Amino acid sequence: MAEEERASMATVKRIIRRKKKHHPEPEGHGLNIYPMMDMMTILLVFMVMQFASSSAAAITQSDELLIPYSTSRVEMGESVPIQISRRAIVVDGKEVVPLRNGQVDPSHKQGGGPGFLITPLFREMGRIKDLKKLIAAQNPRRPFLGDVQIIADERTPFRTIAEVIYTLGQTEFKNIRFVTNKSDELGQAH
Repeated sequence: MAEEERASMATVKRIIRRKKKHHPEPEGHGLNIYPMMDMMTILLVFMVMQFASSSAAAITQSDELLIPYSTSRVEMGESVPIQISRRAIVVDGKEVVPLRNGQVDPSHKQGGGPGFLITPLFREMGRIKDLKKLIAAQNPRRPFLGDVQIIADERTPFRTIAEVIYTLGQTEFKNIRFVTNKSDELGQAH
């Protein structure tokens, strides 16, 4: 019988190298998912923005929000919805300014009672403008147009509507449309 040789570290490494030489490791042809994850994140942002923009059909009337009637046939595009009810101004589903009987409290206006700029609405619309401009910078086919739709209670005082429009103008939202109920020629509401 042959004498057993004590395995040294050099001997072990030599045996491992010999075995590796006979069985090369397969090359990795895996799928790099990081670019796909970036693409999915961008698509997710656009999908959220698409679903977040409300349509006229999603508006529910209540005692606090009665929408006037119109015979206009203009279709609404994608825009930021602003609801003015008897008790609050709601931007994109988020209550921004509380109202008392449809009027803005002077403490929420720049300059108090005679002021026209509604400070909380100004801040929220500025935030939305910045977000929409950031999205527009990523997608030149969808530029920031400053579109907004006002859904106002038919009993809203003119002063409140004027203050909202003035505040929107200060935040670069200049394409304003009013949402109304449709009615046909016979005066029937839909």
